[in-house]
Amino acid sequence: MVRGVKISTKGRYSLRMLLDLAEHKGYVPLKDVAERQGISKKYLEQLVTLLGHSGILRANRGYQGGYMLTKAPDQISVGQILRLTEGGLCPVSCLEDDPNQCGRSEHCLTLPVWKGLQTVIGDYLDGITLQSILDGGF
Repeated sequence: MVRGVKISTKGRYSLRMLLDLAEHKGYVPLKDVAERQGISKKYLEQLVTLLGHSGILRANRGYQGGYMLTKAPDQISVGQILRLTEGGLCPVSCLEDDPNQCGRSEHCLTLPVWKGLQTVIGDYLDGITLQSILDGGF
């Protein structure tokens, strides 16, 4: 059985959370996102910590507090989100380091295949923004 490239729960839930924030203007309480998305608030708290350090979210504490996007939804791509949550979009481990650390990279006949796949995946995901998902036109 072949195992394909898989996006983790962290990546999928981050995308859902950010789409929810894009739909609801202003500061949105995390408990509201958790209820609408069916994701535990505790798990979302872990995600906002990760995404908050990237500068993609802004937090406001206290009454009327919550989270909001720091950029317009058309300025945030799925590729950007998944790189933050998944640590990259490399289809094979030998492409994770630049320069390539594989001892076979100079003579590897399959390396161009994996580089091409990485380019296709990156270009596809970078071409989809939160806004294009909300608009249904990607």
